[in-house]
Amino acid sequence: MPTTHSPQTQRPFLGDDFLLENDFSRELYHDYAKEMPIIDYHCHLPPQAIAADHQFGNLTEIWLAGDHYKWRAMRTNGVDEKYITGSANDEEKFAKWAETVPYTMRNPLYHWSHLELRRYFAEDRLLGPQTARSIYAHCNELLNTPDYSTRSLLRKMRVEIVCTTDDPIDDLAAHDQLAGAKTETRVLPTFRPDKSLLIDQAGYPEYLGKLGQAADLDIRSLQDLKTALSRRADYFAERGCRLSDHGLERLYAENYTASQLDRILQKRLAGQLVSGEEAAGFLSGMMVSLGELYHERGWTMQLHLGALRNNSSRMRRQLGPDTGFDSIGDFSQARALARVLDRLDRHDRLPRTILYNLNPADNEVMATMIGNFNDGSIAGKIQFGSAWWFLDQLDGMEKQLNALSNMGLLARFIGMLTDSRSFLSYPRHEYFRRLLCDLFGRDIQQGRLPADLPWIGGLVRDVCYRNAQRYFDF
Repeated sequence: MPTTHSPQTQRPFLGDDFLLENDFSRELYHDYAKEMPIIDYHCHLPPQAIAADHQFGNLTEIWLAGDHYKWRAMRTNGVDEKYITGSANDEEKFAKWAETVPYTMRNPLYHWSHLELRRYFAEDRLLGPQTARSIYAHCNELLNTPDYSTRSLLRKMRVEIVCTTDDPIDDLAAHDQLAGAKTETRVLPTFRPDKSLLIDQAGYPEYLGKLGQAADLDIRSLQDLKTALSRRADYFAERGCRLSDHGLERLYAENYTASQLDRILQKRLAGQLVSGEEAAGFLSGMMVSLGELYHERGWTMQLHLGALRNNSSRMRRQLGPDTGFDSIGDFSQARALARVLDRLDRHDRLPRTILYNLNPADNEVMATMIGNFNDGSIAGKIQFGSAWWFLDQLDGMEKQLNALSNMGLLARFIGMLTDSRSFLSYPRHEYFRRLLCDLFGRDIQQGRLPADLPWIGGLVRDVCYRNAQRYFDF
């Protein structure tokens, strides 16, 4: 006979006190964290859509297009690619996602999806096959109103600053357009020059041709490449850029000379392939050069390390890169990372730096690495970044926060970001804030911390917003 539960023993799903286990947690969240604005200092939102104040045609367009998390879940649930990235119409694709959602329980997608439906559309029904059609119609009706344009969605979530991720060859026309518009959300570019570093990748000489064109320079030497990147960095800085970003498997710290790096580049520009050893040496030298460039401009350097990308060659041939076939890698990170940071620090040329790891086995590595290079010049100069990608969920975020608490200063942490391509992703900040408040609340309940709510509430506000505001000095 099924077990029954009284109403007192079961909390409402996603209720006001979701994830908040005691009165201290609840007070910290509702009185200190909930209403703080958002600084989204790393994301992949398309600036063109914000500049145009784009209006999405339907829920599939805004919610499923480009969302690798949902695509992976649908594939795992046995959904044919036709209904994911293929020829099915938008309503058919949404129906297949709705069929998948009930099977995502205990995957963060279950929480995220329902939080997004509630916070943006006031839709509190569970998404599934029975509710798919009516939820789709309800959300589509709202999406076709002015309150659901891209800028309105950012305003609805109290997003103060968005830092997009941009290639040095981008003309940043959308950012120029936004700079002249009256918007409540500042949209700033981020400098991501990885394609100029990965010399062993296909199409590298062609990419340098485009970079040279953007910098008004014919790149024929190592010095030309550095000059081109410097010119483009100046171009980005004129448009408010304060951050760079790198998404690499790992860093390398090989010994090199400028003449060796120049020969490697000349070889590649001549159409020859380079060895793995040569590619590692080139990356070693260029990362130090770029670190110095960032330091000169007062930028923050972000290092996203550890992704093993595009693992299915069959699906890459079919769909192209970055379509949801990536995983956590098990690369050795500590030694080379320490050497690169030290090469910059020994001459006081190390910029503010945020380290993100994708392998949870590296949590303590990163949490201790930042202590090696924090020098007292500013609070938290070197940061252990928020739980990233596959770790951006309850367990992953809690482990990151605990590692940082145990080996650094959580109170100086610059907090959450979306790292998303979706304009509906901002409830992830709420998710993080609830978890953060509950960690502190549990410690107070258990006598591990004093019940000094004004002080701890101030620390919560710092982590949610004020630390990032001070750190980046936007």
